[in-house]
Amino acid sequence: MDNKDDDRPDGSTAGLAGRVDAAPGRRGFTTRPLRVQALVAMTGVAAVTAGAGFFLADNLTNMSGPDVVCDGAVSADEVNDALGWGKVSSTMYGDGKLDTPGASCAAMVSNGIFGNDRFAVIELPKAGDLARFKYDAESQLFAASANGGAAGAVHKSSYGFALLPKDCANGQRATVKSRSSDARKLAGLATAVANRVAAQQGCGGAPLPAPRELTPAGADRPLNRDAVCGLPGLTMPDTPGGPVYQETVTNATDPLWACRIHSDADLRSAITFSIGTDPRLVQPWTLDPGPAFGRAHWVGQHEVMATCQGRPTRFRFEVDGFRDLIGKTTWEQFLTAGAKAIDCEPIL
Repeated sequence: MDNKDDDRPDGSTAGLAGRVDAAPGRRGFTTRPLRVQALVAMTGVAAVTAGAGFFLADNLTNMSGPDVVCDGAVSADEVNDALGWGKVSSTMYGDGKLDTPGASCAAMVSNGIFGNDRFAVIELPKAGDLARFKYDAESQLFAASANGGAAGAVHKSSYGFALLPKDCANGQRATVKSRSSDARKLAGLATAVANRVAAQQGCGGAPLPAPRELTPAGADRPLNRDAVCGLPGLTMPDTPGGPVYQETVTNATDPLWACRIHSDADLRSAITFSIGTDPRLVQPWTLDPGPAFGRAHWVGQHEVMATCQGRPTRFRFEVDGFRDLIGKTTWEQFLTAGAKAIDCEPIL
């Protein structure tokens, strides 16, 4: 069947290619207008793409955020490393200086309209006794001897502390509370804060490295009445018909050793033993209230101090309930067995 539209003057047939080539001319287009329209379209697409890219980057990264937060105590990169990517911001509480004991700051990572905000509360607590470490029996410790001088603990991957470097005032530590990090990252963030606070105070020398070795967390186990808390020589009397007791003990002694005895029958009661083996944990006492046991001296209501290998070391024993487990010689047994466990010279 003939198609008159496809006939050329010479009688040849153009076919489909001929119809396609002729179409722009029939519609009144030229090659240049087509290129202009294509360029405009491409420019619009590029602008939309760039805008979308900036929007995503602004919401998912710290591209337009600050480099440091919390009065310069921590970098945005360190916050991102601990809490994940997003825009970093902070809110100071107190007098605006994190190097002042008692001041605190909340560092936040936000993903904008995508939600998923994460927080870390950073603080430099006031110095105190070993009582504040009673729950560290369940913590993962990182020891100065294995981590280039960095020392501290992480409790259930939600709370961590790092001691300020040596040559800074004892009793200072950086604490970080967060539900958005793992133990190693939380330890690294606490150590980073400790380094920056030390730099602000002009002490400490070279920064401490991020901790690499954390001990396993202490776990509940049945109370061993003949070697309480794993200390041979520390005993507790039997209590026939009484509740079942558990003991939770740290898996290291540096910078702290802690043991907590408790029972599901009375969640508010506990017996705690702790030994502060790093002098940086607490401030040195300023008064000598007199001898306690052997060469140990009282430094608090439930705390004594003795020198171990030339280092001031604190021993704390506190009872909150469970009086039936305590004998008259518990302090003496604890000091004897505890000193032996940390290679301290005899105290009694």
